[in-house]
Amino acid sequence: MLADELRLVVNSLPHLPGVYQFFDNTGKIIYIGKAKDLRKRVSSYFNRGNQSGKVRVLVSKIAEIRHTLVNSESDALLLENSLIKKFQPRYNILLKDDKTYPWIVVTKEDFPRVFITRKQAVPGWRYFGPYTSAFNLRGLLELFRGLYKIRTCKLPLTEETISNGNYKVCLEYHLGNCLGPCEGRQDKETYSEAINQIISILKGNSSEVVKEMKSLMSEASFQRKFELAQQYKTRLENLSDWQIKSTVVSSTLSNLDVFFVFQESSFAIASFFRVVNGSVVQSQTFELKTNLDETREELLAFLLEEVLLRYKFLSGEIVVPFLPAEVEIANIKFVVPQKGDKKLLLDLAEKNCREHYATKLKMLDRLDPGRRSEILLERIQQSLHLPKPPHHIECFDNSNLQGTNPVASCVVFLDGKPSKRDYRHFNIKTVEGSNDFASMQEIVYRRYRRIIDEQQPLPDLVVIDGGKGQLSAAYESLVMLELETKVPILGLAKRLEEIYVPFDPTPLYLDKNSEALRVLMQIRDEAHRFGISFHRKKRSGKFLTSELDTIAGVGEKSRLLLLKKYGSVEKIRLLTLDELLSTVHKSIATKIYAHFHK
Repeated sequence: MLADELRLVVNSLPHLPGVYQFFDNTGKIIYIGKAKDLRKRVSSYFNRGNQSGKVRVLVSKIAEIRHTLVNSESDALLLENSLIKKFQPRYNILLKDDKTYPWIVVTKEDFPRVFITRKQAVPGWRYFGPYTSAFNLRGLLELFRGLYKIRTCKLPLTEETISNGNYKVCLEYHLGNCLGPCEGRQDKETYSEAINQIISILKGNSSEVVKEMKSLMSEASFQRKFELAQQYKTRLENLSDWQIKSTVVSSTLSNLDVFFVFQESSFAIASFFRVVNGSVVQSQTFELKTNLDETREELLAFLLEEVLLRYKFLSGEIVVPFLPAEVEIANIKFVVPQKGDKKLLLDLAEKNCREHYATKLKMLDRLDPGRRSEILLERIQQSLHLPKPPHHIECFDNSNLQGTNPVASCVVFLDGKPSKRDYRHFNIKTVEGSNDFASMQEIVYRRYRRIIDEQQPLPDLVVIDGGKGQLSAAYESLVMLELETKVPILGLAKRLEEIYVPFDPTPLYLDKNSEALRVLMQIRDEAHRFGISFHRKKRSGKFLTSELDTIAGVGEKSRLLLLKKYGSVEKIRLLTLDELLSTVHKSIATKIYAHFHK
């Protein structure tokens, strides 16, 4: 990449936590870093005033920038650690002692121990983590020992050794930190109950403990034992930090691959994660171009074969959002998870796909502003089965208050953007009372009758704010104008964002995250906003001046004096002649009094 292209990539990065990778012109990773805010962090490398000599050398060798999104800064730290150990980039400071992040382990014994470790070495023991702060873990372990009085010794306690009297209680028992299971002073059932509560907390079920800790903190504060209250507060903070679960490293996962495919029109993004021993050690995003309207299932099958060709193997278990089209790969188990750690990883892969697509559109906006609109309109055409991309969209909405001051609005979008000079307001002329259907029929007829008379271009799509009733009324107007085959029309209902088309009682539901639906919702909401603002102005104007304006001989100055003094027309209506005379001239007061007391 040239310097300008790199800057374009950097300026399109999201303000989200993640890991970034720099590649040289041979395709080799030369640096891996983490960031709480990807754009700010990566941008800092290109600020020449703040660069050291080493950074300038690194930047001069960057040919490509890739990134992977994660859910938190802690996850970014863990993923960075895994990737550095796997790829060992030249410009990273490698950890000489191969240090790993800490876990909490619960042993499998008659009287289990709970302690911090950096290795998952013993089968059958339960490991929770990893986490980025050993300090917080030590505080959490202290909390467990303070609440549940679990043992800290390494004695191989069994029912037999205890009954034989092999061990004696230690100083921890005399200090009140242990209940003495080594001498049988605490039975196995009571000890197991405490361990089960600790495991429940480690899984995230800590509401009862938090409630108790807050109560103890409040009691200590009330008794002015502030040091004790601070200890409880610190324990609560440690417990809160522990509850932040990692997505990129898990003790429940082993070796697997994760694939997700996101498709918009003829453009598709795919995300790939490789998990080894519970840690994400590889991530990559692919851009795919469909040529023959391939489905997502076909794209997923192609991606599997591409990864197999590129990396020479696939894991025995593959996590996917749906099953791929027929693909010939032996000894592979496909999993479509609905919950759990595998589903969290799949969601993370989807997040990376969508963010990569958004980044791609930002870059297109800068390089070729019209191309993004083309992609968006093609997507709308495909989703709604339109004959051509809807470059010209019009949307209608009604507005009234219990049948009073009925108005309507029409907004116009050209190439996916509002064209405010083409917006139109309508006063309802032929409909009495609250009748949305008849009002919709009137304004659609008036709008396109005028367009035909003035020989103006017809829209590529008409959107009606409403369901089947409003859509049917608008369609009748198109039939009367003989436009039903020339102008596609649909209704967009607010409750579930259902899309209705004429003669089809079953609504169409688009993906809530699709850009096609977002554009339609934006157009609908803009029509509603524009109509409401006009209705408020009209209602406000009528409220202030409707009756006073109809009284001959009462000028603007007199009206303003009365409204300023009494506040509303209704209060003016109840005034006596003497009260009116105290504010305005006798002749004007007489006319106003006569009008309201006919």
